[in-house]
Amino acid sequence: MKILITGGSGLLGSKIGAIAIRKGHEVYSGYKEHESIHGTPIELDICDKLETSKAFDSIKPQAVVHAAALTNVDKCEEDQKLAWRVNIEGTKNILEASERHNAFFIYVSTDYVFSGEEGMYKETDRPDPINQYGLTKLEAENLVRDSHLEWCIARPSVIYGSTPAAGKVNFALWILNNLKQGKPIKIITDQWVSPTLNTNLAEMILEVMERRLIGIYHLAGATPLNRYEFASLIAETFQYEKTLIIPVKSGEMKWLAKRPRNTSLNVEKVTETLRHKPLEIQQALNKLKKEIETNS
Repeated sequence: MKILITGGSGLLGSKIGAIAIRKGHEVYSGYKEHESIHGTPIELDICDKLETSKAFDSIKPQAVVHAAALTNVDKCEEDQKLAWRVNIEGTKNILEASERHNAFFIYVSTDYVFSGEEGMYKETDRPDPINQYGLTKLEAENLVRDSHLEWCIARPSVIYGSTPAAGKVNFALWILNNLKQGKPIKIITDQWVSPTLNTNLAEMILEVMERRLIGIYHLAGATPLNRYEFASLIAETFQYEKTLIIPVKSGEMKWLAKRPRNTSLNVEKVTETLRHKPLEIQQALNKLKKEIETNS
């Protein structure tokens, strides 16, 4: 299958590209600043409607994974026009181009579409974002739902992986880098999430694409836990000193945007539907450790 991945050099996009190529797909990796090493790199500014249209006409993709977004939560709050332009207008441009080529469309959303008041959210629960990032991602979800395409909305939570991507270090690697250097780190105890290994997420997304599964799916890790618990398990798995991890409350952090308290995701639907199951946290961390050891 001919696949176009937006955000192809990012933490998720690069992993989707690598696995898709191994599975025999023809991969085109869209990027804006950091060229992807997987598949055919395509310079693509999703905010430029004409450039997006030309890229699609050149590639003629059969499936699109739209993973490009402004994901910096505080940046979205600080520059709401930019967040709107990238996350909503950019998605609209990708959708319109996809409709012309009748491509199967997978939109990578977020757990931040929920308020965080309840936790263990199901796909049928009503979204109610409390910050601009979540709001723009929900508005983009609505565009996808209203499109004339066959679509899937994938909601992960706190994506992490074994290598830096697109110039960024993910949460797990940030923890490991600090612990390796013996640096103390402050981690909050009052925010619950469903950490999602990028390899597991990429495998689930590719299965959704190959089977053309339509609807909303919570493609997240199978274990809900708070960020302090997550960091502690990382330390245990990699045999680093846990006492370097200092528990704090979210109110002590100097964040611009409000963070939801509990956006853990219920993955029962995905577990029942997919062959590639959401990984339990220790399974995922063992896989992360193996990947890091292989890369080093």
